[in-house]
Amino acid sequence: MKKSIEAQTGTKRGFGRWPEALIVLQSVIYGFGDPISKIAFEVTPVYTMMSVRYSIAFLVCFAIFRSRVISTLKTVPVKAWLIPGMCIGMSYLLNNVALSMTEATSVAFIRSLSVLVTPIIAFLVYRTHYRWQNLIFQALVVVGLYLLCVKGGLSGFGKGEIVTLCAAVLTAGALVFSKNYLDMVDPGSMTALQAACSAVLALGGCFAFEGGIHLERTTGVAWMIILYLAITCTFLGYLMQNLALTRISDRSVALIQTLCPVMTAVFAFFLLGEKLSPAGIAGAAIILICVAAGAFFGDDADSSVKENV
Repeated sequence: MKKSIEAQTGTKRGFGRWPEALIVLQSVIYGFGDPISKIAFEVTPVYTMMSVRYSIAFLVCFAIFRSRVISTLKTVPVKAWLIPGMCIGMSYLLNNVALSMTEATSVAFIRSLSVLVTPIIAFLVYRTHYRWQNLIFQALVVVGLYLLCVKGGLSGFGKGEIVTLCAAVLTAGALVFSKNYLDMVDPGSMTALQAACSAVLALGGCFAFEGGIHLERTTGVAWMIILYLAITCTFLGYLMQNLALTRISDRSVALIQTLCPVMTAVFAFFLLGEKLSPAGIAGAAIILICVAAGAFFGDDADSSVKENV
């Protein structure tokens, strides 16, 4: 029975819960990265910071996985890494642009809607079906996200929110396509090539909207933040996500990633003294319960069937 489930879902089991733990750690890393990104944006233009961040991440990753990356470029179809790379690159690019346009709470809520978009894209592209019980966890976690991030009502739905919504769709696409193509591309190569795509897109925006790279006002603190975002959030964050996707479903990854706003709230409390309202505390509790329940039932209880189209 277990073998049958693995064959249907393309999910490998028997390695404990380390894939889920990787995404939890990724959420902690991103949760700390969001509030400190705002600090760097005060002295470094958005596209400039992202260009440097993703370029550093690519260089570090390429130095470690050089032979694998070269082999992948020579032997694997371009679409296997270009589609996931462009999706994740555009998603993080738009997310950072949105952070400079609107409130961080609105960005945190809307981008986490990828938890709902992921199964939709998986169904439309690969005819992947999920148990309705798992979809309930995803719907409930959106309620928790609303209570945590919005706390009573959105301040509005302007350009920043629209950009964030596009980022959420692309994030979902990155998960779905990465999951599919990781059978052809190893996680190290996928991480390096995703970072390369992110860097190219950011550089394009840098020259198109900022007239080039401008680091004149970048302080020592900002450089430390950029290095943290490059090595920890981008290099390790991408790598952990790709490693997890080789063992668990894209839906599970998307669900666990909703912990990110919770982590952001925790770090905002310790770093900035921001306190959650009762609604925010309730929202965080709902998210934690849903993620724990989803991880407990996991993909072993998933009767999804993936058909190649």
